[in-house]
Amino acid sequence: MCVACNYTIHRDRHNFGWSRDIEPVLVCQPGETIHFECLDAANGHFSRDSKAADVQTLDFSKVNPVTGPVYVEGAAPGDALKITFRKFIPSGLGWTANIPGFGLLADQFPDPALHMWSYDPATLAPAAFGPKGRVPLKPFAGEIGVAPAEPGLHSVVPPRRVGGNLDIRDLAAGTTLYLPVEVEGALFSIGDTHAAQGDGEVCGTAIESQMDVELTLDLVKGANLKSPRFTTDGPVTRHLDGAGYEATTGIGPDLMTAARESVMRMIDLLAADHGLAPIDAYLLLSVCGDLRISEIVDMPNWVVSFYFPRIVFS
Repeated sequence: MCVACNYTIHRDRHNFGWSRDIEPVLVCQPGETIHFECLDAANGHFSRDSKAADVQTLDFSKVNPVTGPVYVEGAAPGDALKITFRKFIPSGLGWTANIPGFGLLADQFPDPALHMWSYDPATLAPAAFGPKGRVPLKPFAGEIGVAPAEPGLHSVVPPRRVGGNLDIRDLAAGTTLYLPVEVEGALFSIGDTHAAQGDGEVCGTAIESQMDVELTLDLVKGANLKSPRFTTDGPVTRHLDGAGYEATTGIGPDLMTAARESVMRMIDLLAADHGLAPIDAYLLLSVCGDLRISEIVDMPNWVVSFYFPRIVFS
């Protein structure tokens, strides 16, 4: 347990949406540190023995639970909530799934697939993927947000200007995130913790993994942010950079088409070079490969690149 934390919020204090009308589970002062127990994106649906068939029984009304909300004294519309991530405490168990109808290449991979991960929560040594692959880990939370001003219950699935399902892998320990406050007290919640993810999360899931999070909540008065921003405390890809990258591209007048093509070409490359089945390559790309817009000014065609870290098979 965190000896420096002012409070602990247990994982049973969670919700499945964002709303200004949800009663806060805690009232804190700016500058206080809180220990959040978070559930994984599937709300504990998968176990070590789960199989692909279990993807079909996932309850989509209970995905991405968020622990909270926390009312921050003095937070008012126009302020920014400053979130400093202190520590992630992983569970050692994770999963990555292909969910039919979801993901960048949903039309090409219509069947459910599931990979269960086991990793050392103390050392965070790279997690095994098949007989040769080892994926470097970097814990972070995908769902981080405050309540929107609009009344009603808002879905946890899309990101929004006040946060939500951001899925930014660099919101890791040491990073500071700033969110626009739209309601009194901010009403902060967090969940959807990951052990690793690639930029783009192309199949729709990362290494989804239950863990606890320690963070400090503070205020920046009158910040008037239009959308989230964040600051990292150093380089963000050291866990992946050591052996360089393989990269494939998609080129054309539509960014989504180019993104899809760059991913498809990397799947083909991993299948040819490492003997992976296409669905296994797709899952692997989601947890450790990065989609990047390389060029968006030389009309009429744009370039999207997909970077795969060679360290996974080194």
